[in-house]
Amino acid sequence: MVPHEDIVPYKTVRGVEYTQLFQYFPALENFYFDWEKNYNGEKIYWFIHDNSWIPVVSVILYVVMITAGPKMMENKKPFDLKYPLAYWNLLLSLFSFAGMIRCVPHFFLLMKTHGFQEVICGAPEPLYGDGAVGFWVQVFVLSKVFELIDTLFIVLRKRPLIFLHWYHHVTVLLFTWFCYSFENPGIIFVAMNYSVHAIMYGYYYLMAMKMKPSWMKPQLITVMQISQMVVGVTVAANYVTTLKAGGDCHVNTNLLWSCAVMYSSYLYLFASFFVKRFIFTSKPKAVTKKEV
Repeated sequence: MVPHEDIVPYKTVRGVEYTQLFQYFPALENFYFDWEKNYNGEKIYWFIHDNSWIPVVSVILYVVMITAGPKMMENKKPFDLKYPLAYWNLLLSLFSFAGMIRCVPHFFLLMKTHGFQEVICGAPEPLYGDGAVGFWVQVFVLSKVFELIDTLFIVLRKRPLIFLHWYHHVTVLLFTWFCYSFENPGIIFVAMNYSVHAIMYGYYYLMAMKMKPSWMKPQLITVMQISQMVVGVTVAANYVTTLKAGGDCHVNTNLLWSCAVMYSSYLYLFASFFVKRFIFTSKPKAVTKKEV
């Protein structure tokens, strides 16, 4: 690793210094595009900040879709959409893998150079500023609008739409958009979500194409999601503890409580889903030769 003192930091538009992973590991620089390394996220940040109506309108249209959509499909045959859904999942998986490759290593680098407390409580601009990670954090925020399309496939295919599914989509979109708008620390959430989605959507693609290996069980996905929620609750608890102790934490108070409530509810819902789906599920009746 290159000594930290020898690194010439990049600067944001506002003059805040930040460093990137390849500066510590020069061999990795060839795996970054020039536009990524020099990315300036100022315009997109202000676009997200000044257009809070986008997530609100998106959620309203989404609620209309999940209420009116099933009624419109009542007397219609379900659409197959096997391949469009498979390739949609593949697209989201590849997108998430790309985001994971950029954000996860940078997160661990920050853990080493800054420490856990500063990573989860520090201002985001000096932690990742602009550059490659800044870009992938921004597209992460914007992607939550497009992920609502997941539910459109459920409606058109006339599949059961559970509360956990649509509640998760709505709250993640709103929380992510406003969390970024108010410059709250959040790289740990971005890194986790990219990682889980890379595997989850990849699993859905392989399952749809009948290419899923036998060792890849659905329980794995839910356990990963539950683990993500445990971390989320832990971080939210750290926010509360830090602020009550008079410590410095660059987090909006209203969003702090939203974070705590959201991740706690996710933890309960995903754990409940796991128990009902994989532990107390009723075993299928044995099929006799006569029935076959």
